[in-house]
Amino acid sequence: MMPRPVQMCLVLLLLALVPVSCAALPLVINTWPFKKATEQAWRVLQAGGSALDAVEQGCGQCEKDQCDGSVGYGGNPDETGETTLDAMIMNGDTMEVGAVGDLRRIKDAISVARAVMEHSKHTFLVGESASVFAENMGFTAEDLTTNTSLNIYKKWLNANCQPNYRQSVSPDPSNACGPYKPSARLQQTAGDQHINIHTHDTIGMIVINQKGHVTAGTSTNGARHKIPGRVGDSPVAGAGAYADSTAGGAAATGDGDVMMRFLPSYHAVELMRAGTDPTTACKKAITRIRKYFPQFFGAMICANITGGYGEYQGTVSITL
Repeated sequence: MMPRPVQMCLVLLLLALVPVSCAALPLVINTWPFKKATEQAWRVLQAGGSALDAVEQGCGQCEKDQCDGSVGYGGNPDETGETTLDAMIMNGDTMEVGAVGDLRRIKDAISVARAVMEHSKHTFLVGESASVFAENMGFTAEDLTTNTSLNIYKKWLNANCQPNYRQSVSPDPSNACGPYKPSARLQQTAGDQHINIHTHDTIGMIVINQKGHVTAGTSTNGARHKIPGRVGDSPVAGAGAYADSTAGGAAATGDGDVMMRFLPSYHAVELMRAGTDPTTACKKAITRIRKYFPQFFGAMICANITGGYGEYQGTVSITL
C-alpha cells in the first residue's frame, strides 16, 4: 500500500496537542488543516518530483484555494484595502532561499519566491519592485481584490478602523481612523495585544523526500488590516521556516511581528541538530518567545532527517 501523507495526523496534533513522532520518509507536513495542499505536495513526490517542486506546488495549492482567507489573493486587506502577499522557499541541500514580501498584483507568491532563488543572486525582493520582477519573469499581473476582501475592508472602515496596528499616534487609534501623526510614546504591555489567530493562518510546509532532501516554504497574505508595507515573519528565513538537509526543517505560524524577532524555525532546527526530538525542539523555540511575550500566540511544526516530526502550540496565557 502506498504510504499516506501525514497531514491528517498533524491535524490531530494541532487540535489535541499530542506529541507524535513517526520515523518514515518521504514526509510532507504543514501547519493548519490545509489537506488539499498536503495532498498536492504528496502527489508531486509520488510522481517523481523534487522536494522543491512539492513545497512550491503544495503551498501554491493553498494560494489557489485561498486557505482560510489568510493565504493567497482576495484575503486579508491592508489599511488601504489592498491584499498583498508574502512567501518564501528554502532548499536545505544548498541553503539557497528565495523570498518575496508585500508582493502586489501577482497571485503565485511561492512561485515568484522560487524565481527569486533560481533567477537572481538575491534572497529577498519586496514591494512594487518584486512585482515588476515577477512580471518580467512571465507571471501574470491581476487584481488581488475580491468581493470578500472588499467587504472586510468596508466593515473595518465603518468600525472606525478597529482593530489596527497603530500606537503612540494621533488621532487616538483605538477609536479613530487616520491619517495619523506621531504623538508621545506610551508604554505598551503584553496585555495590550489582541490577536485573532484566524487572521494569521500562514501555511508553512516541510517536505523531506526519500533521499533525505529537506525543503521548506511559506505563503500568506499577512495580518488583516496591516499597515501598508508591513512584512511579517513568513518570508524571513529562520523565522517563518527553515530547512537544512543535515538536521531537519521547521515552520511557524502566529504573530509574525513578534516571531521574527526570535528566529524560532532556525532555533528549532539547531536544537534538532544537537539531538533534541522534534516536539521538544518546537516547544523550546515557542517557550523562549513567551518568556518575553506571555500573551504570545504561535505554533510550530518540526521534522528531523530520520522522518520524526512533532509540533507545539503556545496559547494565550489565562490568569484565574
